Amino acid sequence: MTPDSFALSRRALLGNAALLAGLAATPRLAFAAPLPETRFPNVTALVDGYVTGRKVPGMLATIGFGEDAPTIIARGREGFADADSINQDTLFRVYSMTKPVTGMAAMILIDEGKLKLDQPLADILPKFARMQVQATPDGSLTALRPAARPITIRNLLTHTAGLGYSIVQKGPIKAAYEAAGVVPGQISKIPIPGLGRGTAVNSLALFADRLAALPLVYQPGTRWSYSVALDLMGRVIEVVSGQPFDAFLKDRLFDPMGMTSSFFQVPASELHRLATNYGILGQMPVPIDPAEASIFADKPPFPMGGAGLVSSPRDYDRFMKMVANLGVLDGKRIMTESAVRMGTSNLLPSGADIRGSFAEGAGFGAGGRVGLGDAAGTYGWGGAAGTVAIMDVKRHMCAGLFTQYMPSEAYPVHRDFPNAVLADLKALATAKRAA
Repeated sequence: MTPDSFALSRRALLGNAALLAGLAATPRLAFAAPLPETRFPNVTALVDGYVTGRKVPGMLATIGFGEDAPTIIARGREGFADADSINQDTLFRVYSMTKPVTGMAAMILIDEGKLKLDQPLADILPKFARMQVQATPDGSLTALRPAARPITIRNLLTHTAGLGYSIVQKGPIKAAYEAAGVVPGQISKIPIPGLGRGTAVNSLALFADRLAALPLVYQPGTRWSYSVALDLMGRVIEVVSGQPFDAFLKDRLFDPMGMTSSFFQVPASELHRLATNYGILGQMPVPIDPAEASIFADKPPFPMGGAGLVSSPRDYDRFMKMVANLGVLDGKRIMTESAVRMGTSNLLPSGADIRGSFAEGAGFGAGGRVGLGDAAGTYGWGGAAGTVAIMDVKRHMCAGLFTQYMPSEAYPVHRDFPNAVLADLKALATAKRAA
């Protein structure tokens, strides 16, 4: 095993790189009941192939329209050594699929006038008032320049704040993030070469303070660069709302939506539902976070708004359905339509450089990639352990994929799942027109 065997690359965490850009070619589809899985042959073949090929022990896909119950395609078990079949209530580490949840929480506060999209971050967290920027990204920590403009809330939501990420940056700035404990995200209690990330600080307040003392990698507003911005947004939310970040999510999103299986810490009583996470070494899945000894059974250093949630397909489908239906779930309004529309629109600051990034060819909204032009209305992101979330506010459709392996680039699910969904939706649309 080499130190790079389990290295989390930029591609592994940037998530859903193909957000159904061609979905605009299909009309809106609505059905009175879940379709049988035979109507989704491409998605079914994808799920079957991964499980029968023993690439993963289990995989589950959800595809839903409007307020109808989703179609579920589930195969396999919660672990190779686990007798429990994978199902809607299995718990998965959704990692960066936490980011859209945090983004929508921020949109609630913006909609209520408690935050403004282009408000300087320093209005809320004064220690970010006079930031310094590396003269050369990932270069010296002493060759610095003053920030030319303030970091804004828009910048945090769209990864254009100039902040770094220890899983992305290299050299001295990466080491500085790790030494300062500005390392949101948990993987395993097992010491695995290539997965060591330093010890995280023990509160969101200290996370923000330590981050403010470090230089930015880029000038704010100038470049899309994957970062800790959505974790920092958690601190903004708790300061503005007057509630701990995790309490705000529970009160304003999870409880109103009936999301009873979304946790930053998995209760002991629910650990039996947690799927095992595997590291892919060569072609061999190796357990790196078994349920009975999971790092997610322990209280996290702080609630990590960028990658901290464990959730079930049933729960996350409810979040996706609420977004896809413009803020309404089971006939109950959770968010205003305007808040959802804004959060799923392109919020990138004018002139931001997205070349070579996973925002290239698209836009970016509140914590997730968005479609442009004919594909406007699509929104979503993926997680580091092989999960994918897709929402479409125009067609009131959502789809999710759930499995557990790392790094996510070991298998091309972030590309293949959206392509499979698109192929099946086009076939359904063709059949509907022919009927």
